[in-house]
Parts: sequence; C-alpha cells; structure tokens
Amino acid sequence: MTELTTRPSTGQPVRTPRLHYAWVVAAVALLVLVGSAGMRSAPGLMMDALNSEFGWSHATIGSAVSVNLTLYGLTAPFAAALMDRFGVRLVVVCALLLISVGAGLTVLMTQSWQLILCWGVLVGLGSGSMAGAFATTVTGRWFQARQGLVTGVLTAAGAAGNLIFMPVLADLVEYHGWRTAVVVVSLAATAVAVPVLVLMREHPADVGLLPYGATEPPAPPVADGSALARSLRVLRDAARSRAFWLLAGSFAICGATTAGLVGTHFIPAAHDHGMPVTTGANLLALIGIFDVAGTIASGWFTDRFDSRRLLVVYYGLRGLSLLFLPQLFGHSLQPPILAFVIFYGLDWVATVPPTVALCRRHFGPDAPIVFGWVLAAHQIGAALVAGLAGAVRDRFGDYDLAWYAAGGLCAVAVLLCLALRGRAATPATPVAA
Repeated sequence: MTELTTRPSTGQPVRTPRLHYAWVVAAVALLVLVGSAGMRSAPGLMMDALNSEFGWSHATIGSAVSVNLTLYGLTAPFAAALMDRFGVRLVVVCALLLISVGAGLTVLMTQSWQLILCWGVLVGLGSGSMAGAFATTVTGRWFQARQGLVTGVLTAAGAAGNLIFMPVLADLVEYHGWRTAVVVVSLAATAVAVPVLVLMREHPADVGLLPYGATEPPAPPVADGSALARSLRVLRDAARSRAFWLLAGSFAICGATTAGLVGTHFIPAAHDHGMPVTTGANLLALIGIFDVAGTIASGWFTDRFDSRRLLVVYYGLRGLSLLFLPQLFGHSLQPPILAFVIFYGLDWVATVPPTVALCRRHFGPDAPIVFGWVLAAHQIGAALVAGLAGAVRDRFGDYDLAWYAAGGLCAVAVLLCLALRGRAATPATPVAA
C-alpha cells in the first residue's frame, strides 16, 4: 500500500509506500555483499588441497590471495565511477559474472599462474567492484535518513559472508574436494546476479520516490566523461584536501591492524603460545560474529554522534586491546583471551560507517569514489603489515613487537582523526519505515 503526501516545494503529490523501496534495494545489496565476501574466503580453505595435488608452496598459493586483496582495494574507486556512468545494476552483474568465470576456470587449471590469473585477477576485480564503493553508492542514492545504520549493516555483510560460507566450503573441500567447492562458488555468484537484475533500481526517481527520509528531490546525477578519467580527477582533487590524507592515513592503519595483522597472524601467534590451530581459528571466527554486531551498532551511532569522535574512541580502544594481547595468549582457552575476542571483535570494522560519513561530509557527491581511494589505502596498509609482521616473527621468534607496534599505530590514527576539522555533521532525523 502507498500513501500520498505533498512535496513542499511544488505542492505535487508524491508516493510514500509503507515499505520504502530503498529497503528492497538495501536487501539486494546485502545479499550481494554477503555472497562476494564468502567467495573471497575459498583460497585459504583450499590451500592444503592445492598443495597436496599440485605441489605448489603456500607462498605461491598465497600470492594469488595477495593479488586478489590488492585488486580488491584498487578496483573500488573505479567501480564507483563506473556505477555512476553505467549504473549499479550493470556493474554489479558484470562483477558477479567475473567472479563466476574466475572461480569456474580454476577447475581446469594445471599451473600456478592460472590460479593467480583466475582467483587473483578475475575474482579480485569482481569482488573489488563490489567493495565499499558499492555500499556507499547505494546508501548515498537511496537513503537520506539512517545512512549510517544502513552503511553499518552492509559493511557487516563481509563478516556475515565469511561466517556463512566458510563452514560450508570447508566441508565441501574436506569431503568432496576443492573442485566441488569452487563450482559451488561459481554457481552462487551467478545465482546472486538474478535478484540484482530483477530488483535493483538505480535511483528512487525510477520508482517515483524520493530517497528514504528526504523531503526534496536530490540533484540529478551528472555523467562527465570516462570512469577512469573521473576516478583520477576525483583523486587529484581530493589529494589537495588535508581531510583526504587524514582519512586515508587513519584507514590505512585500520587495515594494518585488522586484516593485515590480526586477520593474517592471529592464528599462528596463538599457536606459538601452545594453542591448537583449530581453537585459534574458532576464536577468529568468533571475532567475526562480534564484528557484525559492532559494525551495525557503529552505523546507529554514526547517525547520532560526531563521526570524528567515534573514530577517536574506536582507534583508541583498539590500540589498548592490541597492547594487552601478548599477555592474554595461552595454551588453552581462558577468559582473558575471550574478553579480547569480544572487545576487539566489536571494534573490527566499526570504523567504516563514520569514515564513510566523513567522506560524505568533506567530498559530497564524489564521496563514493573518494571512499574507494580511502579503501585502497586500507588494503595497502593491510598488505604491508601482513608481510612486516611475518618478518618480525622470523627475526624475533614471536609476534610481541608486532602487537606493540600496532598499538602505537592506533595512537597515530587517533591523532590523525583529532586533526580532522569541520563542523560536525547534523545527524539525520529518524524516519519510521
């Protein structure tokens, strides 16, 4: 059912459905992000199987993951511009099909370079096209109220995807072989493309609506040249802004202290202290569970509080937890390490909604592309620390220095966020669905 209200500026009636179509678009986006996140987890699960069958080293297999992660970050700003130029639906469907082809072709591979091409390049480009820029574009177009909450939910989809897909794919690899697992990934990517084709719309005006919570129509979108040129132009213009470097620097530290350090080295660090690998893996999965709750809560906070202050709190608390971590490891599961898992998990990607909000505040309509470049900094930070932490372990025999350095980096991130200037954004007024 729909109701008619009057647009203040024109006096013309506007349809206001009881369930705004923005929630349908958000649900489709959630499905896409859950699926793409789960698909990225497959190579780690297949590592031992590929090593046994082909004799490839873990470093060789890991290089495909490194290529995937790098392209995941670098693709995001260009994907945002492509969405503005050609539409969200076309870009997302092409990205899903690219993942499907990349995963499916691995069934035929016989050389390690083929793994790097298929899973590193093709799946990396596809998943990167649905990175943070996708969620930022959807929320920016369809929501005026509750942008932070929706951004938080869509960001949490990454952790949810891993929680859903990893146990399923692990069982498939264990009992049916790695080829069955990648075929399932390929088919799942194709299946997710169907609701995108059927239900995704580009703008609220396409279905006769204003953005959720809006009382005035937004400015019409402008397509100005090629996506590549626009992405580079936005980067050039943003790079002149002090805010861009502060956001990129703090988000690089975010990547370094999450995906780069904890995501890569938590399990071997726990094993160094006598903890079984399976227990360490379960703790990392538990971090993902609390990550979902923390990110959604952070989105809710972002709608109500100054994003800059939220980031100061998040990075400060994360730094403290990492400084204490070396003393919390043990040979068995104890309350102190569980406390770290809960505390750190709630903070894992809680930084995303306020960072997106600050990009919107400082860069307006270019925010999705700017956030794409900020996300690229996140991935670069993750890649650098993933390698450096391994070197620390090789040199000193433990990860203690890496944890302490990460705590210090979080202190730097706090200073970068404090240096951000500008009037605090006015929280959006909550609107009933």
